[in-house]
Amino acid sequence: MFTDWSEALEAESLPLHPTTEQQLAAAARATAHHSHDKHDLTLLLDALGLPTDPDTLTTLLPLIPETGDTPVTTTPAPEAIDVPVILLSGAHPVQELLDWATAHPAAAVRNRAARITADLADLAELTERRDTEAAQHEAEQKVAKARAELERAQEELRTVKAGTRTTAAAPTGARTGGSGRTREELAAIRSWAKANDQQVADQGMVPKRIQEAYDTAHQTPVRENG
Repeated sequence: MFTDWSEALEAESLPLHPTTEQQLAAAARATAHHSHDKHDLTLLLDALGLPTDPDTLTTLLPLIPETGDTPVTTTPAPEAIDVPVILLSGAHPVQELLDWATAHPAAAVRNRAARITADLADLAELTERRDTEAAQHEAEQKVAKARAELERAQEELRTVKAGTRTTAAAPTGARTGGSGRTREELAAIRSWAKANDQQVADQGMVPKRIQEAYDTAHQTPVRENG
């Protein structure tokens, strides 16, 4: 296992495809010696960019330890990295591939599985954050709508109250056209005029001079008192 990430990155940047047919054959045989079964061999060859055609697989099958020769081991197998694996709903092939890569003896494969697992964890976190923000936005819209409806109802209530006050403050006596006086005031003027020997009709308009005389007679005591 690499302890320096720069060395690991340099190792991953090395070309994986051999340049000669002898190297291709040697890599395929070495891969077969470390395979568990035909399916595992096919995955390994595909990951390394080696041929996976039926003829090649038929030639390499006897080299698999469980079906042919004993694997040749020159160095102890490295310890497996304990990488938390995220279960993916509806993606069983991907999960199986991650399980296989996590337990792989090659450090580069295990490291790549660890990076993919970390990326999947980030993706799950982003999905949760998106859902949380969407729910928050929806709640804010509901609050804004409720606040707007409340303000509209309050405005309607203020309008109704204002209309009620205007109706209550209106005078009860109706003004007659032309003179600007109520019927009660005109009746009082007629009574005063008759009591003071003034000729005035029982109905219709009261002459202006009689109205002025009535106003003068009723305003004089106020000025004297003042």
